[in-house]
Amino acid sequence: MSVLLDNQFKELPPDKSVDTKSFLDAVSHLPPFFDCFGSAVFSVIKSDISGNITKIRKVYDKDPAKYVTLQDIVEDERETYGAEWPKVGATLALMWLKRGLRFIQILLQSLADGERDENKPNSIQINVTKAYENALKRYHGWMVQKIFQTVLLAAPYRTNFIKALSKGEEVKEEDCLANVRQFLVNFTATVDAIYEMYTNLNAELDYTV
Repeated sequence: MSVLLDNQFKELPPDKSVDTKSFLDAVSHLPPFFDCFGSAVFSVIKSDISGNITKIRKVYDKDPAKYVTLQDIVEDERETYGAEWPKVGATLALMWLKRGLRFIQILLQSLADGERDENKPNSIQINVTKAYENALKRYHGWMVQKIFQTVLLAAPYRTNFIKALSKGEEVKEEDCLANVRQFLVNFTATVDAIYEMYTNLNAELDYTV
């Protein structure tokens, strides 16, 4: 399960603030997760996540002492950009990144919960579809939704995905899912905290692309 467990997210402090450096260090290892799907069509999500991580890191690197937490960045950009905020800078990049992270979280949680298509028990298409519909679909226009229909159809066999998550090692499915559950603890808490921050700061936008 090295794809996920080698770079786990840290436990959040009581105030749920997300340390920028720790977050970027952990999240930067997630794009290769999409290679586990074994299809180039998933590169759409992988590229989007990678691009947004780069944008946030570029802002952070300008003044690490100033941007200790993700909220420091978002609040600073609110003052800097005025009426343009939040559809600008690292704030916008983090808004889209958290949606990509929610996609991963819902997908993995669905697998960990044992959700399956009874007619196709070795397919994860039902899990990927649930993740897309809950995390991304509402923000996509008709054309982008059509692109993602192709992505959903390219979902790999469950057994192949489990093996890829384990970096090619032959492991029992339940052992792999136990590792998924372990990864999800701090990952889910982090994603939830970012969503909560956006709600509290009124930084969420509902436009479609």
